[in-house]
Amino acid sequence: MAADQEPVYAPDQLKPGDRKRGRKGAIVCAVILLMFFWGNHEGNTENIWIVLFAVGLIGALVVDAVLRRNGLRPDDH
Repeated sequence: MAADQEPVYAPDQLKPGDRKRGRKGAIVCAVILLMFFWGNHEGNTENIWIVLFAVGLIGALVVDAVLRRNGLRPDDH
């Protein structure tokens, strides 16, 4: 019965990803988002969302770095 409850993984899920490329991609996306801050829009609603998304990306990178430094890695092989 224990075999029925184990998670099923596709072969491509078990391949390690390129963390450096992912970090660089998130930073580039945050910078591109912030470039839209000076766009052709009225009001601050768009500015707030743009900044929140960019800060969220950078925040996810910081949380990931802290968790990896402390040895708390996700349990997904």
